[in-house]
Amino acid sequence: MKKVKYIFHGMDKPLLIITIILFLFGLLNIVTASSQATVVHLKNSVYDYFFNQSIYLLVGLVLSIIILKFPTKSYQFWGNIAFIVVAILALLVSFNGKDVGGNKNWLPILGGRFSLQPSEFAKPVVIVCLSIYFEKFYRKLRTTNVSHLKIIGWLLFVGLFFPFIVCTQKDMGTTLVLLAIFAVMFWYSPILNHEKLKIVGILGGLGIALVLLIMTIFPNKILTKSQLSRIGNFWDPCSRYEETGYQICNGYIAINSGGLLGVGIGESKQKSYIPESHTDSVFAIIAEEYGFLISTFILLCYLYILYRILKLASISYTIRGRYLCLGIATYLFLHIIINLGGLFGVMPLTGIPLPFLSYGGSYTISLIVALSIVQRVSIEIKNRRIRIS
Repeated sequence: MKKVKYIFHGMDKPLLIITIILFLFGLLNIVTASSQATVVHLKNSVYDYFFNQSIYLLVGLVLSIIILKFPTKSYQFWGNIAFIVVAILALLVSFNGKDVGGNKNWLPILGGRFSLQPSEFAKPVVIVCLSIYFEKFYRKLRTTNVSHLKIIGWLLFVGLFFPFIVCTQKDMGTTLVLLAIFAVMFWYSPILNHEKLKIVGILGGLGIALVLLIMTIFPNKILTKSQLSRIGNFWDPCSRYEETGYQICNGYIAINSGGLLGVGIGESKQKSYIPESHTDSVFAIIAEEYGFLISTFILLCYLYILYRILKLASISYTIRGRYLCLGIATYLFLHIIINLGGLFGVMPLTGIPLPFLSYGGSYTISLIVALSIVQRVSIEIKNRRIRIS
């Protein structure tokens, strides 16, 4: 009982409350957002996706309880184990994965009833591993008269392994998120600035040369025709309504139809026309049914969550705690920006889920794990303050 009180007392309460509210709202909203897909297309119960998402949330809850009990200093062991396990799963997907929408990044389990997406688990795993290694090698990386080649090489392997594997599975959205998480953490890493600039220059040049070479010799090996069309035609989707603009243009209609207060819960008309209305385009359905005020409130909640996580990063007394919070804030920010950017037509639509609101098992579990890690950092911060006082 004392252990439970200790854990709960140390948690960031505002962050905990707002994330619970958003998870519950997202769960309830899935019933209406997925009704067209479940009843009309799949001929299942209207609550089919609701029950599945409930299972994912329960799995995430169990994992969060476990994570909250383990101190972050133990992450060096568990992070390495998780990296190996997720790497094996990612390689299995490459050889025996399920193709969904041109992306070979799903691993069927339980007879195909559910599917795992190892690339989603890779995001918190990479954040944990990099944070631990930044702390472990901090002094050596800040020392000017010591060779850093082996350490930097290892950090590059940890940060770039999963983006490379996921890229071969043609999931460009997840590849970009993994690369961006690594880029932000690398830029704020303890590596000396002149070494950072040198590495960025070398990797940038090699990356561009490699992409150009592959696209010249194997034009369909990196991007599918559908992905290429989305990249080239995202800024004016309604002019290509029958081709690549169907999903985004109907998203525009849904958002504009919502007005100030929305058309009412369950009254969305556009969910009949928007593909993946309960995953990629869930915010459009929320905007239509709940209106501008609720949509704006959700965006403000996102900003507040990012603020709370970054605040914990700024006051953490451990190097690993700072990088854990920084990486997870980056992770959340990227998902919000890329999902909404694609929906609003300011960047290509990539299929990246929206935090708390999109349906999906692997991402939901990964998000809960990431937020639990942040709460563990909060617990350690507050526990240290109690001991000092």
